[in-house]
Amino acid sequence: MQESSFQFTPETYEEQLLALIAEIEDLPTFDQAGYQSVLRRHPKDGSGFFSKSEIIQGFRYLNRKLDWGLDELPFLEKLRMKPVRTQSGVAPVAVLTKPYPCPGKCIFCPSDVRMPKSYLSDEPGAQRAAQHQFDPFNQSLSRLLTYHNTGHPVDKAEVIVLGGTWSSYPEAYQIWFMKRCFDALNEFSPETRTPYAPRPEEAYDFRRTNARVDGRRMTRSYNRIVSQALGRLDPAATSNLEESDWASLERAHGRNESAFARCVGLVVETRPDNLELEEVLRIRRLGATKVQIGIQSLSDRILSLNRRGHDVADIRKAMTLLRQAGFKIHAHWMPNLFGSSPERDVEYSERLFGDPDFRPDELKIYPCSLVESAELMGYYERRQWLPYSKGELTWVLTECLTRTPEYCRITRVIRDIPGTDIVIGNKVTNLREVAEEQIRARGLESRDIRAREIRHRAIDPNSLTLRRLEYDTSIGREVFLQFVTPEDRIAAFLRLCLPQQPVPIPEIADSAMIREVHVYGHLAAIGQKEGVRSQHLGLGRDLISRATGIAAEAGYPNLSVISAVGTRPYYRKLGFTDGPLYQHLDSNRSQQRTASAWPPADPG
Repeated sequence: MQESSFQFTPETYEEQLLALIAEIEDLPTFDQAGYQSVLRRHPKDGSGFFSKSEIIQGFRYLNRKLDWGLDELPFLEKLRMKPVRTQSGVAPVAVLTKPYPCPGKCIFCPSDVRMPKSYLSDEPGAQRAAQHQFDPFNQSLSRLLTYHNTGHPVDKAEVIVLGGTWSSYPEAYQIWFMKRCFDALNEFSPETRTPYAPRPEEAYDFRRTNARVDGRRMTRSYNRIVSQALGRLDPAATSNLEESDWASLERAHGRNESAFARCVGLVVETRPDNLELEEVLRIRRLGATKVQIGIQSLSDRILSLNRRGHDVADIRKAMTLLRQAGFKIHAHWMPNLFGSSPERDVEYSERLFGDPDFRPDELKIYPCSLVESAELMGYYERRQWLPYSKGELTWVLTECLTRTPEYCRITRVIRDIPGTDIVIGNKVTNLREVAEEQIRARGLESRDIRAREIRHRAIDPNSLTLRRLEYDTSIGREVFLQFVTPEDRIAAFLRLCLPQQPVPIPEIADSAMIREVHVYGHLAAIGQKEGVRSQHLGLGRDLISRATGIAAEAGYPNLSVISAVGTRPYYRKLGFTDGPLYQHLDSNRSQQRTASAWPPADPG
């Protein structure tokens, strides 16, 4: 939905805002009751309330106009809406690709022809995408503005490209889409007032598509309907929408290195059977650092029953290719698929981390939910598939959470499907909390990264301990370094890959690889000091120094990093040099650098 605050003009309400902000500043402690009392004493237009985003815009306007010279951070922290959005260190900017035919025929997959495959038009992110007609520039710019107007820094943005199988889209569309995302980051500034750039009139609005897929009969498929809709577009009229090439994308990358909003991570999602070495390298050239990969099951039988279109061998191959290229691997896994059982799902969760060929860095757990447009509807009506009971599903999740190692981050335990779209299946939105309560009742704990993040907590840098964890993967040895508090809260971590077999990418054939450096805590603006906030303790810098030593001791002549576009300057200051797809450091020579020569700011 369009935020009313985008059209808000603080100049109109200057007198009211002055009094309102003064009272908020004077609140000894910020609580909801005191805040609401202040709002009632200073109504907007005599009756309504100012929103938090309007108050924030008013503070910024008055701070500039009246030359207060105040640091806005303390005031923003009082009002910041949904602080969880950026307390993992980055501002996530999710954008959706347009509806497009999908190579998969999965029986469980929603088929909303107004959306890219597997997405539903009622999901919050999908609604934002449809409002902007899937335009990547407008989606990105609007999201940045929403964050900024609600008190969040956007200096470090993680762009998350969603939309089914990214690898099935034409290369021209991929290049254009990424370039327009970077254009939005490059053009954003705190003075940006409107979230909408001019939109070509010839763009097709998929919300006007009246056709629907009936999962009971499947007389018309998603691919057929969407192909017909795309076929109604005039190629000559819409060609300008995809007029980009690699050179223009690389120029946009270059601009982003010094932009106000820098891309510190870029994510795409795809299928295992769509990944070959050429595709992996193309994804990297686009600027991606992480790949979300839908594995769904680790059983050939269940993959076949659900018409997934690939087998476990394809998953092994895809994850090996991604690891060889240095990508962070974010797996999607689905309990309660047709043909599975709670006991089998627990067995698969053990295999996911017990087998060196898998062991993802992040995991989304999406229990299968039934929607009317999925072919699974017919199986349900024939009583061939039934959803797990709440007790069965909670048991599966508690077993999975307690088996997940501390190097993995479980990002989701339920998909954000509106309850009105679910025919049958889980509708409990806080299922993770329910599972964690049961875990605590059993005297156990979750050890994954998300369960141990420091989030908004202040820390004593002298209390941090460096912990080193090593484990085998399909290509060699993985080293997971983490700074933790005495309470075992994680403040920062680094993933270092030590390949022990040939890597089929000449640029990194003899390199150890830094796959991720992440510093937790509320996102802090580049160059901004915040005392004991974890992003300003040099933790990332320290981790990289230690990884350099580990690589040298292990005999690797070079250390490479799969850096995001916006973090390239940071790594250059550390002595890394640019290559075609990665940045590189002579790991032996780098040992001669002194710690004092390293810059203080971490990339996030």
